[in-house]
Parts: sequence; structure tokens; C-alpha cells
Amino acid sequence: MQKEDIVDRALQQLYPNMIRWRRHLHQYPELSFHERVTASWIAAQLTEMGCAVRTGVGGHGLMAVIQGDLPGPAVALRADIDALPIQDEKTCEYASKVPNVMHACGHDAHTAALLAVASYYSANRSGLRGERRLLFQAAEEVTPGGALPMIKDGALDGADAVYGVHLWTPLAYGLVSSKPGPFMAAADEFVIDITGRGGHGGLPHQAVDAILVGSSLVQAAQSIVSRSVNPLHPAVVTIGAFQAGSTNNIIAERCRMKGTVRSFDEKTRKLIHERLDAVVKHTGAMHGAEVRCDLRIGYPPVVNDDREADRFFKVGKALFGEQSVILSEAITVAEDFSYYLQRVPGCFMFVGAGNEACGAVYSHHHPKFDIDERAMLKAARLLIGMAEDYSA
Repeated sequence: MQKEDIVDRALQQLYPNMIRWRRHLHQYPELSFHERVTASWIAAQLTEMGCAVRTGVGGHGLMAVIQGDLPGPAVALRADIDALPIQDEKTCEYASKVPNVMHACGHDAHTAALLAVASYYSANRSGLRGERRLLFQAAEEVTPGGALPMIKDGALDGADAVYGVHLWTPLAYGLVSSKPGPFMAAADEFVIDITGRGGHGGLPHQAVDAILVGSSLVQAAQSIVSRSVNPLHPAVVTIGAFQAGSTNNIIAERCRMKGTVRSFDEKTRKLIHERLDAVVKHTGAMHGAEVRCDLRIGYPPVVNDDREADRFFKVGKALFGEQSVILSEAITVAEDFSYYLQRVPGCFMFVGAGNEACGAVYSHHHPKFDIDERAMLKAARLLIGMAEDYSA
């Protein structure tokens, strides 16, 4: 029997466990930086498989090391384990039992898929070349994230390559996608606080209207991308919250704005930061208001190694067929897998999990988010395929 057939058969046998693991995690989610019970449960599953497990890696992260009997490289595979502060609105037997906490991004399925990978490798050490290092990372959803603490705790020490997958409902089940170079955006956040001088709505000349200053800032901020950024370099500046005022005849003294910056290269990222700072200062001065901008640096862009992205297309086509492998566009969501890729060559990949027939039609972070669970099989198979091809 070919090795590919052995892997496929093993994963098919593990599929009921994947469903059970995923649904258990879905019912008992934990928020970023609070995944204590989740981590303990994962450790118990790995220990039962015979894996050597290190807990408390970068907080609530875990690392399982499986050493093969044959010489070869150390390949790291990563899954995230945290949930989101969202009330689960699905009607199903595995809906979240924790009020206002939900796996609304597929991390439960990522974890289940990587547990299946662990089970496969643990049972097949005799044919394994080198080391498989399985990283179960906490706190992907909230900056500063859990990747950097794991790296600081040695998660990538001596690793030769790193791979990760994200189940993706905008992509139909059966498809996989990725791209070389910049794949996912850097994501930074800002909060702008404006202090003017309150007054009577009928006497505007005696006041400094914080709403007017804020409105000017919204317009000016939107000009940063359209007039300062090279149009061939994708970027986004979005104001997502504008909070000011209390009634119709009072000029607001204070205004708070919240927004995000998305970019794909450090030069553009730095330019936007500098222009935003200048716009804030000059707009405040022009109106005679005090304006302060708190810029919070988030994750850097996910930049796939060109050679490892080529490996994805080769492996994906061999496993799933040429028509199932798609060259992705750059995507303006963020992922702290970017930190791993800054240190070790690797590739981040999307696995289609959308399917109208089973209700997997909602976007990530939606209260009714769900997946086609068969995508877990594809994810586990892709991770194994990438690791084996690297080790060949």
C-alpha cells in the first residue's frame, strides 16, 4: 500500500474522533489568555496518544514533540485554540454552553485536525523522518497574541519549517488556497480622543465643537490611502466607531474615534502611521482642539516563503487535484502566524469549509458561524502532506 493511501485510511478512521473533539471544544470554549481548561483537555488527549507534551508554552500554549525513527528535519505544525466573546446563536446539539463565548472562527476544528495529525504520527514513528513539532497556540484572536510568547519559550528552536491552516467558510468545501509572499494583512488599531470646549448649540462661536473636529478627522484619515499611499500597494484605513454628544442643543466637548489600519508591507505601514499622526495633530491645531491618538501596533503581515508556497501548490494538486487548488488574492484580515514566518520558512494555507447544504454559510466571527466538518480531514491531510514533502 502506498504511503498516501496509508495516511488517507488512517485519517478516515480518525474522522469520528475529529468530530467528537471539535464538538467538545465547541461546547466549552474559552477566551484568549484564559484557555486553561482547553489546554488541560488537549494535553490529556495528546498524553493518551503517547505524545511527549510540554504545557505552559507562552501562557496556555502546548507543544507536542513526536520523534521519528529515521533522520530528518524538524517540521512545526500549528493550530490555535482560543474562542471569541460572541453569543452562539446556532441551534444544534454542540452549540456553546458558555454564555457569550463561542468558537466563531474555526479554532476548535483547527485543534481537532492537529490532534488527528498527532495521533497519526504517534502511531507511525517507524516511517517518520525527523521530528514533528505540534504547536497548540493560545490567544490568536487578541493582540499581542500568543505566537510571540510561544516563540520566546522555544517553540521554533531548531525548527526547519512551519505550516499552518485556517478553515475558511468563504471558500467552498473541497478547495484549498494560498499565495506566495504577502498573504494576510498587518492589522493595527488606533483610538483618537478629541477634547474641545463644550457650549450651547445656539452659540457655536463660544465653543470648540469636538464633533466637527472628529468629522474633519474622518475625512482627512480617508485621504491617507487615496492620496498618500502608492495605489499599487493595498492598504485600508477604517473608522469603526465615533462616539460623541448627548443631545440636540449641546455642542459636544469630547469625541472618541476608533479605527484600524491594514497593510501588506512595512514601508506602507510606516507611512500610514506617520500620516495619521500628522493628520491628527494638524486637524486638532486647525480647530483649536486637543487631540490625542493612541496607535496600537498589531500583528505584522503574513508573508509566505516563496519556495514553501510553491510546495503548497505541488502538494495540494497531488492530494486534491489541480482544480481544487486556488491561487488566493491577498486578504485584509490578520493572523499572528506571521511571527512564525518571520523566523522560519513556511506557508499559511486556507482550507475551504463553506457549504450551504450544511448551513456553513456565515462569515467568520458571526453568531451562527459553522463549518463543513469534512474540511478537518482536508486540513489534517494537507498538514501531513506538506511535512512529508519537506522531509522527503
